[in-house]
Amino acid sequence: MDWLHLLEPGQEGIWHRTDGLILFSIILLRYFIVAGLLFHWLYASRQQANSDLAPIASPRHDIHLSMSTALVFAVAATLILTASRADMTLLYVNPLKFGPWYLLFSYFAVLFLQDTYFYFTHRLFHHRWLFRLFHAGHHRSHPPTPWTSFAFDPLEAAVQALFLVAVVFVVPLHLITLLALLTTMTAWAVVNHLGTDHLPHSFPHHWLGRWFIGPAHHNLHHQRPDRHFGLYFTFWDWLLGTDDPRYGDQLQLKGVG
Repeated sequence: MDWLHLLEPGQEGIWHRTDGLILFSIILLRYFIVAGLLFHWLYASRQQANSDLAPIASPRHDIHLSMSTALVFAVAATLILTASRADMTLLYVNPLKFGPWYLLFSYFAVLFLQDTYFYFTHRLFHHRWLFRLFHAGHHRSHPPTPWTSFAFDPLEAAVQALFLVAVVFVVPLHLITLLALLTTMTAWAVVNHLGTDHLPHSFPHHWLGRWFIGPAHHNLHHQRPDRHFGLYFTFWDWLLGTDDPRYGDQLQLKGVG
């Protein structure tokens, strides 16, 4: 069976009956592989070679939260699959339906929408009335590690997953575009939580850091939680005054004008 047909209405079989379990397993396995390999490379092995590095926090709490996050996102993905089979979403499988240029346009359009959604919800969750309920778990590890990338409190995970569920009802997306967006989200989250103390000195920090969020930018958020709320781009922080001046100073020291 062509795997693209999994989105078509009326498909039955084992995948249809066990969507949630399969998706949960895929999401969790991906997390353990990506976060585990980077943690071993950048933290465990470098900690053994350099005792001057900051102590590594136990990843147990982050892994526990990440398992609940994987469950929430698996439920969201199952809802998307179920709705798409009922022809209720705007997901499509023919790449020529809107033309090849639309694939690229829709990818960047959704990145912008998700970054905007994430900035304002993330900033909201740092309000003192909401922080403990929605976001405190994510800030428990000091410094953050690759394991922290997926460690959300269940309510925050549900709010972020809601965007993915909603977007397929309002923006026509090819299946490959949706998968590319999910891959970008995962990779970006992991990279953003690579603590700068454990990065190799050769790790690049260049002019792209003025526009795109990376580990140096997000690490300052974990040091100063009232700054740097974005996911992919820095412009909301620059525009709304939540950028940390220390980050601009770091860029200038690195010769980024």
